[in-house]
Amino acid sequence: MARVSSITRVLKIIEAVSAAQRPLSPLDLSEILDIPKPTMHRLIQQLQEEGFVRVDINGTIVPASRTRHMAIHLWQSQQVAIQRFAILQRLVDKIGETCGMAVPYYVNMVYTDRVPCPSALQVYMPTDSQAPIWCTAAGKIYLSTLTKDDRVTLLKNLSLTAITPATITDRDALNQSLEQVAKQRYAISDEEYIAQAVSIAVAINDTQGRYIGSLYTTAPKTRKSLEDLIGFVPDMQKAADDIRDAFFGEI
Repeated sequence: MARVSSITRVLKIIEAVSAAQRPLSPLDLSEILDIPKPTMHRLIQQLQEEGFVRVDINGTIVPASRTRHMAIHLWQSQQVAIQRFAILQRLVDKIGETCGMAVPYYVNMVYTDRVPCPSALQVYMPTDSQAPIWCTAAGKIYLSTLTKDDRVTLLKNLSLTAITPATITDRDALNQSLEQVAKQRYAISDEEYIAQAVSIAVAINDTQGRYIGSLYTTAPKTRKSLEDLIGFVPDMQKAADDIRDAFFGEI
């Protein structure tokens, strides 16, 4: 029974650290999970040695590489991936443009899924490639989900490099635009990352409404205007809900 109890506690720690909206201290975890402080410190040390959590510079506990890789493997498991790609393909058929998904990774977005449009002329963003969070639609929808204080702090520490002449590099202007994104529930990138290309993105949330990724579509301006893509926002939000249900529903 002691063995079962330890396993349960370890899993609860990983779950709590992964789900936390902010990094948690060992004391936070001890109080949240009702685990004695000496036991909590011992379990955190073991999890740290095994690469499931790490202690950041503030002494708080954050997910480490093995936990992140486990999440990626779950996300990419074949049965879930097949459903996800079917949803993306349906969206591509509707919009006529490339659609995909991206998740935040430090100050970048990583493209995890992509279904290309049938046209020979398309904006190519291969899976596993990274793009800045401040000038992509996928990144801006993520930034809009942060609290105002967290967003302001992050923007202060970002080097807002101009990727194209249209990239917004003024922090106040970018923050104001992100507040509008939060209200309208979609983000745009109008040649801010790739010249002559437009993109929009919506959030994919979990069953509790927490952000887990971005669903985007992108197109060359010669074929679609930004207004054209915005007209598909309801279809994208429906697809985001379908992806959520495919991942969190019973398989």
